[in-house]
Amino acid sequence: MVDDPDGWQWRTRAVRTGLKRTGFQETSEAIFLTSGYAYDSAEQAAARFAGEDEGFIYSRYDNPTVCMFEERLAALEGAEACYAAASGMAAIFATFAATLSAGDHVVAARQIFGAINKVISDHLSRFGIEHSFVDAADLDAWRAAIRPNTKMLFMETPANPTLDVFDIAAVAEIAHDAGALLVVDNVFATPVLQNPLKWGADVVVHSATKHIDGQGRVLGGAVLGGRAFIDETIRPFMRQTGPSLSAFNAWVLLKGLETLDLRVRAMSETALRVARFLREKLGAEAVRYPGLEEHPQHALAQKQMQAGGAMLAFELPGGRELVFRFLNALKLVDISNNLGDAKSLITHPASTTHSVVPEEERLKQGIGEGLVRLSVGLEDVQDLVADITQALRHAGVYGGNGA
Repeated sequence: MVDDPDGWQWRTRAVRTGLKRTGFQETSEAIFLTSGYAYDSAEQAAARFAGEDEGFIYSRYDNPTVCMFEERLAALEGAEACYAAASGMAAIFATFAATLSAGDHVVAARQIFGAINKVISDHLSRFGIEHSFVDAADLDAWRAAIRPNTKMLFMETPANPTLDVFDIAAVAEIAHDAGALLVVDNVFATPVLQNPLKWGADVVVHSATKHIDGQGRVLGGAVLGGRAFIDETIRPFMRQTGPSLSAFNAWVLLKGLETLDLRVRAMSETALRVARFLREKLGAEAVRYPGLEEHPQHALAQKQMQAGGAMLAFELPGGRELVFRFLNALKLVDISNNLGDAKSLITHPASTTHSVVPEEERLKQGIGEGLVRLSVGLEDVQDLVADITQALRHAGVYGGNGA
């Protein structure tokens, strides 16, 4: 088993894949804090640059610690190859910019992170790349949006912040019938709970800043897919434009991968219990969590995902003023726009993560002034429920007893 990484189980891969020790035989992966590399000879340097000799040239291109992270994440996501980036948004923009050209067309789910919405609607448009936004749950809408120049379909599932779940296999079929790539943002589910490539996606993108780090320490991102796509499309673009992941950040993310399975599963168990508590207090229609039977895509989530995940959203009555009273009354849960942390974090998407999206478009996504997004951490569920209970009371949502 030790000599056959392909036969390892998931948790073993998360700890052992890509491990390359130096002559010191360190048990923890080494951090190679170097920008450049020396060569044995001028001939070797020339051969490296010509691609005739394997080895490192410059850490903007490759770095030993970064390569270990890439190899390990690829093994967990079930991808042939991975290229790491400085942040999740760097990974996503690189996927767009390296793949699309002026005159091309991308179809994107309406239910996506606010910054991605702006990249597609503002920045890609500046370079002559056309776009259409569709309701990702409507397969006919995907089909109707396809044009002769459509080169990519993009979606995230579960969606940020609405927790809608979308059919990866069905959308992949639509993309492939059109000769286009399907790119899936897998940040909410993580490779622990969902592997989009298994369901037909061509490319997976991650913000490793979130659950992969898991403790709010560093930024990072990754693009995963077939080896030809990574080596021939992503790698040249990233090497020349330079959104490189630092060796230190890669080392932190390697350590995060070792405990990713344990953390995400524990967070998912707690999130389900918090979601059930909120369902009892606010009503089933107010809570959005794929693990609840009332979720509109619960059956699909059970098919595509191993659990509901650490993220949930819920609607409070009364608009922004009441939501702010609730948030400000929380004592344990932190107000933060980040997610995937060991500490539970909460935010008001309409005024933070999705504030750059026009109000009309936000409402189409289901992001109203009463929507709250909660990233469940590793605290005890009783403490989380107690904190949410007292904050709801303070905000005047209800006056009953706690859970």
